[in-house]
Amino acid sequence: MVPGSRRQREIAARRRARRTGAVGFVAAAVLPVVLWRDVVAAIASEFHPDARYLVAGWSPWVLMALGLACLLVGGVLDWRNRDRRFYGPTGAAWAGWGLSLYLLGFALATQVAQIADSLGRS
Repeated sequence: MVPGSRRQREIAARRRARRTGAVGFVAAAVLPVVLWRDVVAAIASEFHPDARYLVAGWSPWVLMALGLACLLVGGVLDWRNRDRRFYGPTGAAWAGWGLSLYLLGFALATQVAQIADSLGRS
């Protein structure tokens, strides 16, 4: 075995993981736009400053945006050089919160889209 090849494999694996994470983050940011562009436009066209409207109409997208923000913080924390002497905490908790918030928002957005679709048909 060539000396240093294990280290090179670890560096290559870390780069692949970072690329995969970046592609996944971009996909997670673009997917709601692709799926629910019309629903968001319909909700935004009927804007009125009512608490019920704001909570029922915009909470899915706020949850997804908060989830993406938490994932971004976790990604930045993990992007730092891990070979430093005093490497701090990882971004695992941020990633957990981000994934949870994003999935909750995604599920709620699916329900909001189904409700909006059923209201549009009647």
